[in-house]
Amino acid sequence: RTGSWPGAWLVGLAVALSTASGCGGAAATGQRAAAGAPGEPRVVEVAAAREQTLARAVTVSGTLAAEQQVVLSFKVPGRLESLFVDLGSSVAAGQPVARLVPADFDLRVSQAEAALQQARVRLGLDPAGTADSVAPEGTAVVREARAVLDEAQLRRDRVKTFVDRGISSRAELDSAEAALKVADSRYQEALEEVRTRQALLAQRRVELAIARQQQDDATLEAPFAGMIRERTAALGQYLAAGAPVATLVRIDPLRLRLEVPEREAARVRTGQAVRVRVEGDATEHAGRVARLSPAIAEDSRTLPIEVEVPNPDGQLIAGPYATVEIRTIREQSQRPAIIPANGLMLLPTTADGGGPTVAVIAGQPGQHTLTYRSVKLGRDFGNDMEIASGVPPGDRIAPTLPIPLPPATRIEPVDATATSP
Repeated sequence: RTGSWPGAWLVGLAVALSTASGCGGAAATGQRAAAGAPGEPRVVEVAAAREQTLARAVTVSGTLAAEQQVVLSFKVPGRLESLFVDLGSSVAAGQPVARLVPADFDLRVSQAEAALQQARVRLGLDPAGTADSVAPEGTAVVREARAVLDEAQLRRDRVKTFVDRGISSRAELDSAEAALKVADSRYQEALEEVRTRQALLAQRRVELAIARQQQDDATLEAPFAGMIRERTAALGQYLAAGAPVATLVRIDPLRLRLEVPEREAARVRTGQAVRVRVEGDATEHAGRVARLSPAIAEDSRTLPIEVEVPNPDGQLIAGPYATVEIRTIREQSQRPAIIPANGLMLLPTTADGGGPTVAVIAGQPGQHTLTYRSVKLGRDFGNDMEIASGVPPGDRIAPTLPIPLPPATRIEPVDATATSP
């Protein structure tokens, strides 16, 4: 590209060219004085065109948003007893934010504990114990049913013996067998009753865990470290489950969602450094490219990306408009030459054409002369100028010529840094 030209040297060059081309004798006298006495080389300060790895920037804009934002609410209904935060409060992960009146939850825990003890007693377990396993044959209801069954079995056997000897009638045997079947059914029923009580005990254990969980849920805690963006509840207010209490945002790091133009997308990589400027803040903040979309958005022809901006001190706030420079590095083959900006001049014609021109030192030591080359300009860095083509790194140029000298003029190059004050 042509690039911008430093104003000071452009104005001075225009005056010098005007004087050299149109002022007649005065300009000619000045040129002869600048050339020195016949046969003597003209002393000229020189500087080397240096190679420099330049960061190239892709500039995009977006909104600086919070990394995470969540509306805090209770999982259980109740009346708000305490609120520990307000707008702008900083909270740590796990820190209490609000608490409901605990009386109802404490009563539910006591009720569940009593029901659990009752279920344990019905199984013959210690009410204050923790082990819930029990052998069905060891319970009172099963032992009773087993005794009845054993008695019915013995009676049936005796009656059968009497019937076989002809002492008792067949009707008595039928009655004894029926009683045995009833006793066996009651024994099976007792076993089922014990299994039911075991299931009930497990249910009571779960109900107690739920009651204790609700008791814990009566205290609302911050899920991550951040700041309170909004408070939406008041002390004494009855809150339904899920009713908003406050909005919490994570402020470290902050996140920028950006859209990079398709022509620049190929030079953006995860981990690249970025510089962030926020509206109304003169401070420049550092960040990095954190995430890239795997595809170009077809409607806008842009690549969605996300940038993370560290904010450990909380200096930045979420929400402002921000301008981001994504810094990329040029390939080695694309590194241009950098010369002092005052080394550029504007000549109507040169050996290579016209336009931006640089005076280059040519020849062997003791026989140095000047040659003029047209160049293609890159970016303007103020005191330095990027040369995209025309002067490779390493060539020496004359950056401080007062007026253009004829190309055949013999010169004596002097390092510009050696004559600097």
